[in-house]
Amino acid sequence: MTGTITAGVDGTAPALAAADWAADEAERRGARLRLVHAWTWRPVDVTQGVDRRVEEGWVRRTLAEAEARVRASHPSLDVTAEVLDGDPVPSLVAETGRSGTLVLGSRGYGTLTGYLLGSVSLHVLRQADGPVVMVRAGDRPEARPAPAEVVAGVQEPGAGSDAVLEFAFSAAAARGVPLRAVHVWNLPASVAWSPASLYAADQSSALEEASKGVLADVLKPWRDAHPRVEVVEHCEFGSASEILPSLGAGAHLLVVGRRSQGEGVRRLGSVTHAVLHHATAPVAVVPHD
Repeated sequence: MTGTITAGVDGTAPALAAADWAADEAERRGARLRLVHAWTWRPVDVTQGVDRRVEEGWVRRTLAEAEARVRASHPSLDVTAEVLDGDPVPSLVAETGRSGTLVLGSRGYGTLTGYLLGSVSLHVLRQADGPVVMVRAGDRPEARPAPAEVVAGVQEPGAGSDAVLEFAFSAAAARGVPLRAVHVWNLPASVAWSPASLYAADQSSALEEASKGVLADVLKPWRDAHPRVEVVEHCEFGSASEILPSLGAGAHLLVVGRRSQGEGVRRLGSVTHAVLHHATAPVAVVPHD
């Protein structure tokens, strides 16, 4: 992470929650906070006689109010605010290449409201060059049940775990809380098709032990690099799309990866989608090759 954390603000409650979260994180890490609002004038979209001067005035007031809010709660924080001249998606994606972390607000989670995440946020998450943290309105870390922790979804070696763990260990160290590293395992297709093999695997617990070994191997260099971070190794059989949101219910932060596939093709996997739509904690999405 670099010395700057950027929050996108637009006057909505989720965006203000993102600004608050980003201010807390910047103060915690001794970083600078940058508040941005991406805006471009589109006369064809204007209705009811609103002109450029009026709309630009609203944009600048929105940004100034967010800046005043975080300055009041974090008086010693280095804060800057800027209107970005351009469409929101490319402007915010560009910010992910400049800042250590981009923080955005999410309008809602859950089975029915999860898809209110927002098209801008989804496009930014798919294209981001750096970590993006999604924060929902009303998030209150102090209200989360103990013990407080950072939860990270860990894949196998070479599957993007290094990028996720670098972010997760850093977040846990900055907060002084444990890191729960979660590796979800399932049965190979060959075992699932064979009742005899399934019975043998169940009796020997060989797959579970192998999964624990994979997790321990992936974590070892990071535990060595962060000896003060308490680590909970969590292996569980089942669906990562269900297990990770459940474990993140009491977490300060839930960290998952986002895979780049092929030449420039970027997408959100099914697990990341599920976490974004159903987790109640702030979610950090970390891109990796």
